[in-house]
Parts: sequence; C-alpha cells; structure tokens
Amino acid sequence: MAESIAPPTVSPVSVKVTPLPLRAVLPWAVFVGTLMLVLLYFVGAEQGATSVFSGEGVHEWVHDGRHLLGFPCH
Repeated sequence: MAESIAPPTVSPVSVKVTPLPLRAVLPWAVFVGTLMLVLLYFVGAEQGATSVFSGEGVHEWVHDGRHLLGFPCH
C-alpha cells in the first residue's frame, strides 16, 4: 500500500514594515521626475524648433525610441 505523505506545515512569519519618511523619498522623486522629463524632451522634441544641440546626432540616437513611443519624426 502506498503511504500518503503530508506536506510540511509552515507557520506564518510576521514581517514588520517600517514606513519611509517623506523627507527621504521626496528628493529622489523630484530627481527621477526631472530626469524623465529631460528624457521625454530628447526623445520627443529635440531637433525641432526648440533644439538644444545642432546637427542630427541626438535625432539618430533616439530615432527608434521616437517610433516606439509614437512620436513623429519624418
């Protein structure tokens, strides 16, 4: 006869979660938000009327990203 093997019982583990203070998170949130806006500018608007750099260098670097995100460039 086959013996049935019961699965081991696992007791729940209590985890204490300490909240992060807003003072610790806010500078990082502002930094990441600013970085994302700069990246969005370079992908979406660089080489247009508000071009920061002359030439086609930035356009060629972000060309595929423009198409992927739906920005027209041609």
